[in-house]
Amino acid sequence: MGLLETIHGPQDLSKLSEAQLTTLAQEIRTFLVSNVSRTGGHLGPNLGVVELTLGIHRIFDSPRDSIVFDTGHQSYVHKLVTGRQDFGTLRQEGGLSGYPSRAESVHDIVESSHASSSLSWADGISRARVLSGEGDRYTVVLVGDGALTGGMAWEAINNIAADKRRRVVIVVNDNGRSYAPTIGGVADYLASLRPTLDTVRTHRVYERTLDRVKNRMQNGGPIGEFSYKSLNALKKGVKDWWAPQGLFEDLGMKYVGPVDGHDQSAVEQALQLAKKYEGPVIVHAITEKGHGYAPARAHEADQFHAVGIIDPETGEPVDGAGSQSWTSVFANEIADIADERPDIVGITGAMLIPVGLHRFAARHPDRVFDVGIAEQHAVTSAAGMAYGGLHPVIALYATFLNRAFDQLLMDVALHKAGVTVVLDRSGVTGPDGASHHGMWDLALLQAIPGLHLAAPRDASRLREELREAVSISDAPTVVRYSKGSVGAEVDAVERLEDGVDVLARRPSGSRMNDVLIVSVGVMSELALDVSGRLGAQGISSTVIDPRWLLPVRRSVIDLAAEHRIVIVIEDGVRAGGVGSRIRQEMRSAGVDTALNEVGLPVEFLDHGSRGQVLERVGLTAQQITHDVVAQVLGTKVPVARPLADDHAPATDQFPRS
Repeated sequence: MGLLETIHGPQDLSKLSEAQLTTLAQEIRTFLVSNVSRTGGHLGPNLGVVELTLGIHRIFDSPRDSIVFDTGHQSYVHKLVTGRQDFGTLRQEGGLSGYPSRAESVHDIVESSHASSSLSWADGISRARVLSGEGDRYTVVLVGDGALTGGMAWEAINNIAADKRRRVVIVVNDNGRSYAPTIGGVADYLASLRPTLDTVRTHRVYERTLDRVKNRMQNGGPIGEFSYKSLNALKKGVKDWWAPQGLFEDLGMKYVGPVDGHDQSAVEQALQLAKKYEGPVIVHAITEKGHGYAPARAHEADQFHAVGIIDPETGEPVDGAGSQSWTSVFANEIADIADERPDIVGITGAMLIPVGLHRFAARHPDRVFDVGIAEQHAVTSAAGMAYGGLHPVIALYATFLNRAFDQLLMDVALHKAGVTVVLDRSGVTGPDGASHHGMWDLALLQAIPGLHLAAPRDASRLREELREAVSISDAPTVVRYSKGSVGAEVDAVERLEDGVDVLARRPSGSRMNDVLIVSVGVMSELALDVSGRLGAQGISSTVIDPRWLLPVRRSVIDLAAEHRIVIVIEDGVRAGGVGSRIRQEMRSAGVDTALNEVGLPVEFLDHGSRGQVLERVGLTAQQITHDVVAQVLGTKVPVARPLADDHAPATDQFPRS
């Protein structure tokens, strides 16, 4: 039996010797590589936080002390030491979440995996502790250096630093290349002094002595005030030369570090110092993403930030290597567009490769801007670029658009700015779960005046609609597509004058106009399947892809008037989605055809494959066909318009649920 198998909770870590901790860290890394290579997941970040996580759990008392992860993808080691070692179904339906989950453990607090929010959580938790008389409980945050590019993090630090009563320990997991380690004898000597220096600086006696001297000098008239300012400036200058504190101490927060995040003893010493201070402290730890796993360290792009199924020996992918992704189609097309148009610029929020702007950047490095994890800033900055004569293309994950809604509404749309937003991983994304499904974008965007919204169904339509989007200079445009591989091309049988594609017309007998199926983006394959099943039961249908969902095209309304019922199939939430908008436009035009919105429920959907999640919520051809048949027959609401020789069903025939 290895050491890891003996760890059933954080309390078991306290029994281990320094040598055993070293062995445990190696076992954890071996476990992570072996298991994550079979399921996929966030490998590199977790390999980098092994010692930090062990140290946090040894020094602090979870769950009495609250541990918050920002972002949650670096919580795998935390799961292992809190009794969750069944990683065989990690990120699969019914298995462990890839992020903290309150349903899994009392040690998990924050389930959202959107970066830069952990410090606001810590601010709120620590305030509550003080007000409820539990001010001796600690709140510990493990935050990556990348998350500190988000404005929300600094808003929180501003509040945390202002209250010295609150026991907040912020562990900065710095694995970026912006903090290159200094080498040489002088650097080694200064590093050897820092632990002693921090021990003195974080001692309460030191703080109380400084406060007394400060008060006496400041109350000593002009000479005392001048003396205090002079001595304080001298102290700060010497301290910054001896052991640079940087921005954190300027904000009034104690700083410990930097420490080697893979030196267990150094990590625990730093955390112990922070704990003894009994106030807000920053602990700065230098770590390596992918530490201990050569293939990750050699991967220059992102050190295996997230992987699919890989060969654990080589790190090479073993699944889906030949498939074309939506992201790669966009990456090629936007790079080609940039070649043709010098006014096109790209903007990303710390995700250059995942969203597909890397090829654009390789060709035109001066025209692609990575603003860090700062979606709000990205969108407003884009409005300014548009005002300056450029056409910005902002590439984001759909779930992160939620943060920038106000900026898209008030800074871009209100000013009629020609800005294109490209939303990757829209709809149901699958294994990353509730916080990563891009299922709210369609509903959010309906409320923005003047916005143009496209949802391509295949690769050809993505290229086409992206070019149409960047040609619009007086309004915001959005192009959204799914995660994963692009399906087969879905050709139209006809394109109407306003750009709507007719994908199928399936008459049955003499009736042509039973059901109009409006397919949104990648739901075209499902819509065509439903149409075929309806035809087998004698029900005629027309399937259309609007291509541009906003503004609603007139032909969609005209076709709705010619059919007995309209079915809108979308992979966003039903409430306020595409179906809801089309129904409103129909009513405004005086069209009273019944319409059924078929989409996602307003729920947080657990992780699983895309197919599993869609089946769970009833977005399958079989279920949709069953419902439509009942609606055409008049036994389920909304009821299709009766044929000319039929009578409308009586109200008591409608089901009550």
